[in-house]
Formats: sequence, structure tokens, C-alpha cells
Amino acid sequence: MTSSKKNNNPNWHRDELILALDLYLRHRQKLPPEEAKEIAELSTQLRQMAKVLFPSYVPSDSFRNTSGVYMKLMNFRRLDPQYVREGKKGLSQGAKGDEEVWQEFASNPKRCRETAEALLRGLTDDAFADLPEYPDEDLTEAPEGRLLTRTHLSRERSRKLVKAKREQVWEQTGKLRCEVCAFDFAKAYGEHGAGFIECHHTKPLSTLPENSKTHIGDLALVCANCHRMLHRGEVWPDVEGLRKLLTGG
Repeated sequence: MTSSKKNNNPNWHRDELILALDLYLRHRQKLPPEEAKEIAELSTQLRQMAKVLFPSYVPSDSFRNTSGVYMKLMNFRRLDPQYVREGKKGLSQGAKGDEEVWQEFASNPKRCRETAEALLRGLTDDAFADLPEYPDEDLTEAPEGRLLTRTHLSRERSRKLVKAKREQVWEQTGKLRCEVCAFDFAKAYGEHGAGFIECHHTKPLSTLPENSKTHIGDLALVCANCHRMLHRGEVWPDVEGLRKLLTGG
């Protein structure tokens, strides 16, 4: 993560921007002033989030302080057609990340609220405290941000749960086939492919911290190729959606 030359604080991360946009959208008609409790609460939450987003960074007094939070809300105003139509302007400059999060969530305040609530639950429950980094550079980070993406991946890579899912499906069907394309590793590779298949977590990312345990029914069996496709793009498709893309249906 690069740092700002002006105050040496890390640039705003997507996860932080989602929380800020949620506050903006909930007070779109009349933003709270810089000294309001809502601004102070978000400042506190962002400083708490820094422990997991920027683990090697020791926050300075200026890091996500109330002035910085209020300024970020003003950055969103410049993107808001409701505000601009009235002949008003927010701050003239803003980061690319502001625009990306605005395009993703501004038209769907409910989704933004659910994602923000999931992030806050994860902080409160320490669900993000020991999450491993995902090493795959080709994996597309979900629109919901880094922390929920890491939560998703950690759950679908649980060896114990994946083993249980494979055993359950084998007992029920006698085969392990991809639920998207029906590829069967054993059929294609013989004994070498027997028992092999990957698992994909199917629950929406915004529900992950709330549902403290992952159940077998939350997993889908998928081949490596389809699993890649489920984790690709600005909006991740679900299993049924990917199957329709594959079959043209």
C-alpha cells in the first residue's frame, strides 16, 4: 500500500471507502458536520480497521481523524448527481478509489449498508484478526473489499470442511463432479484424479462474519477452472450464473 506524501498516512483502502460511502448515503440529504458523533464514530472504526488493513503501520494522530473523514465525505459529493444538479460542488479533487466505490455501491445503498455492517461485525468479533493473506496475484478482489475476500477464501480452504463436503457428495452420488461444468477428475485422469475437486463458498460475502460457522451446505464442488471464473471480475458470479455463461443459457 502506498503512502501519501503529504502526511505519510496510507491511502484510503476500498474497505474504508465502503464505510465512508455508507455514512454518506445514509446522510445524503444533509451531511453531519465535522464535529458530529457520526464522524467521530467512523474515525474510531477506521483506526481500529487499520490494525488489520495496515498491520505494520502505527497510526499517527492525523490518521483518519475527523477532519480526514469529513473531507472524504466531501470527495463523494463531487460524484453525487443529486448534489451536482443543484449547482453545488464537493471538493474538486478525489482519488480513483472514490470513483470505483461510488460506481459499485452508490446506486444500491442497501447493499452498501449490508457490506459496511459485515465489515463492522468482523472488526467487533475479531473475525479478521488472524486471516491469512491470499497469495494468488491473479485472484480478483471482490467489490466488498479485502477483508471479506480473505474471509471467503479462508472458509472455502478449510481442509476439514472440504474433506467432509467431498465425503458427503461421494456417499450420495458415487462421484465428484464440478457443479458448473460437470467435469469429473477421476473420469478424466483415472486413479490420479480420484477424490480431487475444489470447494467454493456460496454465501454472500456480506453474511460471512455474521455466520460464525461455515456448513457443508454452504459449499459447492467445482473444478479448478470454474473456481477461477467464480473469483474473477468486478462482480463475482454465483454457481448458477457461471453455469449459464458456460452453456449460453
